Amino acid sequence: MAQNHVLPLWPEGQVPGFIASDVEEKSNTDASGILRISGVTVPKMEVYLPEKSKATGAAVLICPGGGYAILAASHEGKDLAQWFNERGIAGIVLKYRLPNAKAMQPAHEMPLRDAMQAMQLIRKNAAQWSIDPDKIGVMGFSAGGHLASTLSTHYHRGEHGSEQAKPNFSILIYPVITFSDINTHIGSRKNLLGQDSSAHWVNYYSNELWVDEKTPPAFLVHSMNDKGVPIENSIQYYLALKKYNIPAEAHFYPDGGHGYGLRTAGKGSLVGWPAAMENWLKSMGYIAE
Repeated sequence: MAQNHVLPLWPEGQVPGFIASDVEEKSNTDASGILRISGVTVPKMEVYLPEKSKATGAAVLICPGGGYAILAASHEGKDLAQWFNERGIAGIVLKYRLPNAKAMQPAHEMPLRDAMQAMQLIRKNAAQWSIDPDKIGVMGFSAGGHLASTLSTHYHRGEHGSEQAKPNFSILIYPVITFSDINTHIGSRKNLLGQDSSAHWVNYYSNELWVDEKTPPAFLVHSMNDKGVPIENSIQYYLALKKYNIPAEAHFYPDGGHGYGLRTAGKGSLVGWPAAMENWLKSMGYIAE
């Protein structure tokens, strides 16, 4: 990777909703090389830029998964930034805040606030980073896919909504989409909303209900045997996009389970999902033919 640097999302001392607390950020890497970060209360983004000779002008904001409890920051973050860089795309890994009422209020708003701020910062720095402000997408895995789809459907909602926060496309890998009882990932819902989640917020964060004619195009990947996040999450989002004639491509695989990122060895036809994504990005004009 030609260059990487870390930027705070907010000026020092101006993180919205911040509450001084004893919550500490911790990182650990397991035997398989998966980096897990917990206790994130000060959000940042890691910027990985491709070599200028390769740059296509496209960029992707990457939201790692982890059930809104941790961030799987390597195999669902930095590994993808490197993959994008090799193809001329800037990869920007978002270290978004993990909801915790002791450290932030209202806790459920903060991951989306961070994603919106990151998208606006990328556009603000687009010229400096050789990025086309009309070629900036968002990618998310699992709960990070929920955040990415929330950004895609809620970027203009509420008092902090802005067109500058809108992704031009989304890539959703085994995403949490719905918070409805039938198909949600209960852990993600509880961690974002708390134990006493009201019907209002369950509805608000069921992103299949908020797709409209302005929602950006999407690429989706999911496995039928995903025991963590049911495949119906991706199916519902795909059908919602189809209803509004939003371009979408979905790849559903019989095997693979959950949480694999680019680690597809031994998972049958799932090995082809990165190539399918590359072809989609080429067809959309984000990778050079």
